[in-house]
Amino acid sequence: MKEELTRAMELRKNGHAKESNEILLALVEKFPNDAFVNYQCAWSCDLLGEESKAVPFYERAIDLGLSGKDLEGALLGLGSTYRTLGDYEKSKSVFLKGLELFPDNRAMQVFYSMTLYNLSEHQMAMEVLLNCLLETTKDEEILNYKRAISFYSDKLDQVWK
Repeated sequence: MKEELTRAMELRKNGHAKESNEILLALVEKFPNDAFVNYQCAWSCDLLGEESKAVPFYERAIDLGLSGKDLEGALLGLGSTYRTLGDYEKSKSVFLKGLELFPDNRAMQVFYSMTLYNLSEHQMAMEVLLNCLLETTKDEEILNYKRAISFYSDKLDQVWK
């Protein structure tokens, strides 16, 4: 299994997503209870634009006890996939779980903010995104206004007269 898995991951890395996916689908047939194989198969389906097909593999990988960086990636992938499928509540739920486990994952915060936008939770979406920006930027122009941006991040609808 290890050789086939390595080959599939190398193929994906080198732009041969379809061939990689075929190998991973065969592997998941042989090893349906392997969390890592399910995760790689989900990722592979997502890469091919087959989001609906990816969901059960992500879910199974997580349920089978995926951990560490792989769990982090699977939660981000599943949350993002639910969002692209229009299942915003499930997306939000997955991202909240992911952010509870991996609070410093900035990519997850950004994807979560997109889900919040889709749920018309614009205030929270902007707050999450602005705080992520402030915590990661090196842009001097933005940093010059860090205090003001931080102050206003949760007060975007407030008007001062």
